[in-house]
Amino acid sequence: MLPSNDMPNLLFIINLASGKNNTDWNGIIADHFKDKAVNAMVHFLPESCDLQELKKKIDHVQPDKVIAVGGDGTVKLVAEALLGRDIPLGIFPAGSANGMAKELDIPAEAEKAFEIIEHGTFKKIHLLKVNDEICIHLSDIGFNAFVVKKFEEENTRGMWGYFKSAWKVLWQHRRMEVQIKSDGDYIKRDAAMVVVANGTKYGNGVVINPMGSLYDHFFEVVIIRKISFTEIFKMRFFSGGLNNKKTELLQTSKLILTSNRHIHFQVDGEYLGKTRKLVAEIIPEAISVLVPAVLPI
Repeated sequence: MLPSNDMPNLLFIINLASGKNNTDWNGIIADHFKDKAVNAMVHFLPESCDLQELKKKIDHVQPDKVIAVGGDGTVKLVAEALLGRDIPLGIFPAGSANGMAKELDIPAEAEKAFEIIEHGTFKKIHLLKVNDEICIHLSDIGFNAFVVKKFEEENTRGMWGYFKSAWKVLWQHRRMEVQIKSDGDYIKRDAAMVVVANGTKYGNGVVINPMGSLYDHFFEVVIIRKISFTEIFKMRFFSGGLNNKKTELLQTSKLILTSNRHIHFQVDGEYLGKTRKLVAEIIPEAISVLVPAVLPI
C-alpha cells in the first residue's frame, strides 16, 4: 500500500543473499524510523533479480530515495534501475566486501549508514558500460575474474574465502596478449590481468587505481603484467604509487580491448564467463548517490 501523506518516501531494496542473510531487516528499519516522519518501505529481491520488475516497483512506489541493502551486485542492480530517473541512490552496506560503499566513505555501522541515508549530500557520479553491462565499481579480465569464478563455485564468503580461491588460481592462470585502443592510444601488452576501473580499490582494500575518481569524465585501465602477492600486500596496507615495472595505468573515456584467447571476465564481483573483447565507455553524471555530508569548519 502506498503512503497517503506528504512524508518523504524511502524504498529499501534488500538482497537477502548478500552477507549475513539471517538479519531481521524489517525489524531494523521499522525500529529506526518508528518515531520519525518518514515512510520507510521494504522490498525484498527475489532469487532471480529481474531489472524490469524492479523498475516497475520503483514506478509504483515513486520514492524520494532508493536504498540498496546488500553488496556491489545489489548496488549495481539498483543503480541500473535508477538510470534516467531523478531519484538519489543510498547504500546500506550489507555484502561480503562492499567495495562501492567503501569508495564513497559509507560506513558499515547501521546508525552511521542511516545518518547518511537521511541527511547525506547528493552527488552525481559517472558509471561505465562494459560489454553492455553497467559497471558501478570495477570490472576486469584475467586473474581476478578467474578468482571470482572459483569463489562462486566453492560458495564461500568473506576475505578468507577469497584468498583461498586466489591461492588456487595463482597456480592455474596464464598470461594473455592484449591489444588496447583508448583515447588516442593503441598499445599491445602481455598481461595477467586488465582492470577497467571506475573506482579506486577492491572491496578487500587493495588500491588498484590510485588515479580514480567517480566525479570526473574518465575511467582508468590498469594493466597488470604479473601477479605478485608482494605487490598486492603493498597496495593493501601501504599508500603510494604502483610499481611501473609490473603495472601500467591509462586514463580514457572509451576502450576497445581484444585478447589472443578467451579470458575470464567479471563486473562488480559477478562472473560473466569468458570473452576475447571488452568495449567500455563512460556514462557521465549517470546517477545521484547519497554520501556523507561535509560539515562546515
